[in-house]
This record gives sequence, C-alpha cells and structure tokens, in this order.
Amino acid sequence: MLENDIERILVSEPEIKAICQRLGEEVTHDYRNKKPLIIGLLKGCLPFMGELIKHIDLYCEIDLMGVTSYHGGVASTGDVKITKDLDASVLNRDVLIAEDIVDTAKTIDVIRKLLLYRGAKSVEVITLLDKPSGRIVPFEPKYIGVTIPKEFVVGFGLDYDEYYRNLPYVGVLKPSVYKK
Repeated sequence: MLENDIERILVSEPEIKAICQRLGEEVTHDYRNKKPLIIGLLKGCLPFMGELIKHIDLYCEIDLMGVTSYHGGVASTGDVKITKDLDASVLNRDVLIAEDIVDTAKTIDVIRKLLLYRGAKSVEVITLLDKPSGRIVPFEPKYIGVTIPKEFVVGFGLDYDEYYRNLPYVGVLKPSVYKK
C-alpha cells in the first residue's frame, strides 16, 4: 500500500544495515575508553538509532529529545521547537547526536549549541542521510551514512505528515502525494 506512493528506493534495507554496521564500528573505534551519551532526535531517529546501537561495542547511554522544525509539509519552517527534553544530564559528557537526516542543518545547529551551553564536553553528529544541497547553516556531520540528492525522502523513520516512517528503506516520495 505505502509502496504505491514511492517513486523509487534511494537506500535499500540491506544498504541501511551495512551503513549502520560501518558507522557503529567507526563510533566504537573513535569513542574507545569513553562512555558516550547517544541522543536521538525524535521521531525520525528511532529506526536508525535502533539499528545503529546494535553495532556499537561500548558502554554507552541513550536518551531521546523531541525536536521539530517541519510542522507538516515538505520543507523546514526554520522554527525549531523542543517537544521533549532530555532525562540525562550532558554535563561533562561526550555526546553523539543520532539524526535520521541532516538537511538545512538549522535544527542540528540549534541543538548542538544548546548541548554545549549545558556543559557537554563534546558534541558530534551521526546521520544516516546527509543532504548538503539543502544547507542553510554551514555544517558537516562527523559521521555520514550516505549523501543524498535534494529530493523529498521518506521511510526508515522519515515521514510526510507522520506517515511512511515504518517503511524498511528510504524512498523518494512521489510529488503527486504532497502536491495535492
């Protein structure tokens, strides 16, 4: 049913698993002898973060933060809103933000600055998808799964109007779906 709205698959389920394994190994190597706090930005991070942490062989803590800048539609409004704050303190912690996609980088810039203001020792970003052609704020994540073109994608946590998050892959949504 949902597949009928997908123009084409951009990142397949097996590719996502391989990406998460590679990224998990990089994090394990880079954070050895540390106990990072991995923060997922809700809601889109859930599938990515769930797959990613299976491949991180470290003592690590996870937490979730509700952040939105879309408020419906296919483009960020630029108005970053925190809908759920962290339970854990970031004070003197090595923080790794797990993000499904870095597009404009406005949200990630605001959250990085907030976590540093709260006393995080370090703040890095790990993203499944990087869309540098959408940047409004100059930013490059330390860990990038795959770079994608400027297209509207859904699946594996990414949504359009809260739908399509449950697809096991990342696909390009047919424009006819959101241009109604």
